Amino acid sequence: MGDKDVHIKLKRNMESRHLLMISLGGVIGTGLFLSSGYTIHEAGPIGTILAYGIGAIVVYLVMLCLGELSVAMPETGSFHVYADKYIGPGTGFTVAILYWLTWTVALGSEFTAAGLIMQTWFPKSPTWIWSALFMLVIFVSNALSVKFFAETEFWFSSIKVIAIIIFIILGGLAIFGAIHIKGYTHAPMFNNLFKDGIFPNGFKAVFTTMLTVNFAFSGTELIGVTAGETKDPGKNIPRAIHTTLLRLVIFFIGSIVVMAALIPWQKAGVNQSPFVLVFKSIGLPFAGDLMNFVVLTAILSAANSGLYASTRMLWSLAHEGMIPMRYAKTNSRGVPLIALSLSMLGGILALVSSVVAASTVYLILVSISGLAVVFVWMAIALSEINFRKSWLKSGHTVDELKFKTPWYPVIPWAAFIMSLLSCFLIVFDPNQRSALFYMIPFVLLCYGVYYGKEYLKKS
Repeated sequence: MGDKDVHIKLKRNMESRHLLMISLGGVIGTGLFLSSGYTIHEAGPIGTILAYGIGAIVVYLVMLCLGELSVAMPETGSFHVYADKYIGPGTGFTVAILYWLTWTVALGSEFTAAGLIMQTWFPKSPTWIWSALFMLVIFVSNALSVKFFAETEFWFSSIKVIAIIIFIILGGLAIFGAIHIKGYTHAPMFNNLFKDGIFPNGFKAVFTTMLTVNFAFSGTELIGVTAGETKDPGKNIPRAIHTTLLRLVIFFIGSIVVMAALIPWQKAGVNQSPFVLVFKSIGLPFAGDLMNFVVLTAILSAANSGLYASTRMLWSLAHEGMIPMRYAKTNSRGVPLIALSLSMLGGILALVSSVVAASTVYLILVSISGLAVVFVWMAIALSEINFRKSWLKSGHTVDELKFKTPWYPVIPWAAFIMSLLSCFLIVFDPNQRSALFYMIPFVLLCYGVYYGKEYLKKS
């Protein structure tokens, strides 16, 4: 590639702490702070804990597959590069488009949510002004340098993590009676978890909740996107994979246990954040304002990670020659500005469609992006199965791999099958069934575009 290659290279400026927080930042968002109460309300306390436990296992299995791939080949925007090499170029292209769409659609909803939160403090101000201001902040964070992006994401994520730890500690003290909580004359302990039976809405509710849980855990795979910009990927990626999942289980399941123990499941945050309900019950001053600030940083953190992920997907598509090479061009600080601007534009269009065509265009985009992550997980698992076969066939041994997916091929196949099942579980939920009807034609369209483009090239 010679001199031209200089202008499309990214810089390895991310450290282990950045990698860990970026992965946590992509996952811990409004799903935990706002929607978790609704999940408890639907599946009951034990059903929700079970659903999150199964979801965590699926994600961990996928991450073990991604670990071997991204340490052996630390590529930025890695999933589609692996899918391209080890499944087929059409799948590689489809994975990249789906993943780009996931984060771009998320950007639109996150900027709207950030504007609405600011309206609670400044009721007479229009939402769009705040949305535009936050867009500028997130764009600048990504445009300055990968080091600056990683540093802002580190601090955004730290605020969320500290809030969750305080919530679990104070909630734990309240459960055992060390702190008085309104509405209880004695320590509540764990009675609320079991008093209406293990599955008050039936076992089927666990399956429909599983879909929400999978989407709640999506973002963990960002570790793979950052691989090409990480210092010493052989050491830092495996460490981030193991610690991220452990922390997610503690944060998600720990928070759910505290909420379910302190708030009866029928009332668990249906109208407001269960975090606010618990903090208010404990008597924490300014509980609502504090949690609004935490939720705002959670939204900005997810938008920050989302813009990074969608930019790197476009860069990677151009780098692999699937779209014009100009989208891979980077500036002197190693930032692909054209890809960044295009992803930001995608986020703005998603935001506009959420206002102008919420019941048609936006609904379809949200449905496709919701399932897209599970499709990406399946591609990661299948890429790992085929990579290991190819590795051994080319004369290498398993011992040469710096990070090995344990129990091969059991873990990759389990990751693939469990992800596939969670796609089909949608059929049982009439509210989410439409996602599958939009997703299948969209995937076929992506394959059609890729192979049509290839056919035109040859003819």
